[in-house]
Amino acid sequence: MMTKLEALFLLTAAASTFSYYCSAFTQFSRRARVGSELFTLSDPPNGDYEKKNAAVGLLSNFMQKEEEQNPLDRIDFDAPKFQKVPIDTLASILDYELTENEWFVTGNVNPVYFSENFEFQDPDVKLSGIENYARGVYKLFDQETARAEIISSGASNDDTITVTWRLSGKVNIGPGLNIKPYICYTNFTVNEESGLIDFQEDEFDIPQWDILLSSLFPFLIGIVTSPPAPPVNRRDAPVMPMIPNANGKSNNPAFMDSILRLFKS
Repeated sequence: MMTKLEALFLLTAAASTFSYYCSAFTQFSRRARVGSELFTLSDPPNGDYEKKNAAVGLLSNFMQKEEEQNPLDRIDFDAPKFQKVPIDTLASILDYELTENEWFVTGNVNPVYFSENFEFQDPDVKLSGIENYARGVYKLFDQETARAEIISSGASNDDTITVTWRLSGKVNIGPGLNIKPYICYTNFTVNEESGLIDFQEDEFDIPQWDILLSSLFPFLIGIVTSPPAPPVNRRDAPVMPMIPNANGKSNNPAFMDSILRLFKS
């Protein structure tokens, strides 16, 4: 078993190495920022973006170049909005679509559920607009490895839907950084009048320094930083709920699913 002195030594060595790399990154960033083809999240295509974490702001300068063919271009972000339904029904719909599409990492979101004034924030960033959010996460996460595995989802009060999920895979920074699996808690705030989501806030079960150190120095995992989150227990696949139409009859869920996935031709 590692002693406290050995753990302190490792932490000091990691901090020194991290400081060195940050210094190198900063100098390189100053040289490369002008005329660089790297996409930086501080300058999204539309809307507002704010980096709340200095280290994340620094590392965002090293995000990989965006693909010319982006599957998100097929999504109609101006599609008509969804009709208001009871919050428990909306929670079931989101549970189904999140399980199918994992849009927390893929960006493959259905925009009909989100208000025009939608805002997002987590401990690292803050932005406006569901399209900015979708394109941001698609750009950030490696689409071959990143997973957003849903653990639970449901209405936590009259205007909030809470989703608990496990994040894993890689992010597209430099050659690709591994994410130590950890648990995220997403709170969707639903507008009382429109029934649409107008705010999303993500929280993590481990501190930001733990996430960063575990990515940069994986040998510290379980020694200085916390161990990875355990695998997600298998659960029954969620089902798209029946939604009453104007005549009071329920639509077929498969039919509703095809209608709600509004894409450009």
